[in-house]
Amino acid sequence: MIEAARFVFRGRMVCDSFVEFARHRARRLDLDIEVGACDARSATLAVRGQNDLVDAFEMACSLGPYDCVILDIERSGL
Repeated sequence: MIEAARFVFRGRMVCDSFVEFARHRARRLDLDIEVGACDARSATLAVRGQNDLVDAFEMACSLGPYDCVILDIERSGL
């Protein structure tokens, strides 16, 4: 089943690092990704693909790259 989801990841962000990390994970999971706003406190991303893989993307990004700390995730449908 295909799912489209919007995520807002909150915490301590290094935008370049987090966006590169998210794009890499999306490619590995064969998801389409759109990057929205990103600043030192949050990053907004939208992904589309198999729903189990969207779940895996959320889990991977919750761990984030080594220089980001994810404290909260908001997920909504598109």
